[in-house]
Amino acid sequence: MKNKIRELRNLKKITQEELSKQVGVSRQSIIAIESGKFNPSIELAYNISKVFNCTIEEVFLFEEEGM
Repeated sequence: MKNKIRELRNLKKITQEELSKQVGVSRQSIIAIESGKFNPSIELAYNISKVFNCTIEEVFLFEEEGM
């Protein structure tokens, strides 16, 4: 799943470490999510979107498979 976390972090001027502390996960988890290697739970996706004052759909780009 693609996402805009890096772009939103840069706009808000926060580091991966700061974001990880705000949502209660490790920095490595944020790195994995940003790079598309890990898909967050719906709860974590919600918490990340709230940090950026966005909807989940504005942060995470869902793609239908086979389309």
